[in-house]
Amino acid sequence: MFTGIIESLGIVKNIEQEGENIHITINSNFTSELKIDQSVAHNGVCLTTVAINGNEYVVTAIKETLDKSNLKFLKIGDKVNLERAMILGARLDGHIVQGHVDQTAICTNVLEEDGSWVYSFEYDSSLNNVTIEKGSITVNGTSLTVVNSKKDNFSVAIIPYTQEYTNFHTFKKGTVVNLEFDVIGKYVARLLEK
Repeated sequence: MFTGIIESLGIVKNIEQEGENIHITINSNFTSELKIDQSVAHNGVCLTTVAINGNEYVVTAIKETLDKSNLKFLKIGDKVNLERAMILGARLDGHIVQGHVDQTAICTNVLEEDGSWVYSFEYDSSLNNVTIEKGSITVNGTSLTVVNSKKDNFSVAIIPYTQEYTNFHTFKKGTVVNLEFDVIGKYVARLLEK
């Protein structure tokens, strides 16, 4: 479980294909605190640490993960939002995030306002995911509040801290991002289907 509060930006140092899987090497300022088998969210995708070497660690993404996330588009040098798993008994500063990406979305607009930014995204609503006004959404692992909620699109407002300390500052029109919809909303939507 995660909170959606990004701890650090990692840098992709290597990508190695093995069958349908990819092994991603990440340089991170908290690598020395990691251990093998530990979960880390990468742009909101929970992946297991499989190797550690100095300031770099390796995770593996399988085909299912690549099909549903933006990890398949990573290139060496890309910045990745990182969060280690939450500690039981600590404050839940964001919202409950599982690290299970539901689908991707495309950034459709970036509007700089006086000291903040509004990012708009469009997603495929035929996959039965929904947003609600002032509800929670996780974009590339970042816990955010939905504004301008529509059937297949929404926006989020970003404060300067989030702009600087997450990979939002790299987004432009056409950027593909990972979405994890609010877990409670997903269960309600599923029950309403039945």
